[in-house]
Amino acid sequence: MDQATIERLGDELYTALTTGEVLDPLTTRHPEITIEEAYHVQQRMLARRLAAGERVVGKKIGVTSAAVMNMLGVYQPDFGYLTDGMLYNEGEAIPMSRLIQPKAEGEIAFMLKRDLKGPGVTAADVLAATEGVMTCFEIVDSRIRDWKIKIQDTVADNASCGVFVLGDRLVDPRKVDLNTCGMVLEKNGEIVATGAGAAALGAPANAVAWLANMLGSLDIPLKAGEVILSGSLAAMVPVKAGDNLRVTIGGIGGCSVRFV
Repeated sequence: MDQATIERLGDELYTALTTGEVLDPLTTRHPEITIEEAYHVQQRMLARRLAAGERVVGKKIGVTSAAVMNMLGVYQPDFGYLTDGMLYNEGEAIPMSRLIQPKAEGEIAFMLKRDLKGPGVTAADVLAATEGVMTCFEIVDSRIRDWKIKIQDTVADNASCGVFVLGDRLVDPRKVDLNTCGMVLEKNGEIVATGAGAAALGAPANAVAWLANMLGSLDIPLKAGEVILSGSLAAMVPVKAGDNLRVTIGGIGGCSVRFV
């Protein structure tokens, strides 16, 4: 795939993001696209966001749980970038006008106190580099029509990231068992999903280590001060205007969000 096509596809995804429209899958229009090329498309889309004034504040790991893999038919992790324009705080209302076909995921977010760069990063290295963890929502969203995605489509589309919501409590990761901690996700007062930390590649710290090593091969570090979303702990939950959601993770705390 030539550079002009990569830039055109990145521009198409950025336009879809800003207009709320959807695109036919890249993989049906360009079946030859590789995962590496899809990441170049992602970089173009990100460059457009940064040129518009956003700044990178972290990264996200996608497709880490079996539930999400089975729902999407995508069977390997990927990553995308988080910007300040995607961030909402605990309890804030998210306007549906910002989103297209959103779904909510309950996750554990890692706040880094020092850089991590692969290769060779272990889960123990991740914990040592982490200031604290918190409960969070990732509101995933796809600019691809009807979520008909293959791995190349979601990679190009910034790992299908919409916005994210951070809880208001930061916990020392050495004081909670991140692998066995249970998650309960409620929608309008009813439990709609449950999970545990181990759903994210066996352990959330494993997922962050995977990301550090993946990015290290590209000479990109995870930076001190960044927030890293470690992946969904259960199946994605569709949301619409009027919905109120709360996720609680044992030993870490809760996070609430509403959609208007």
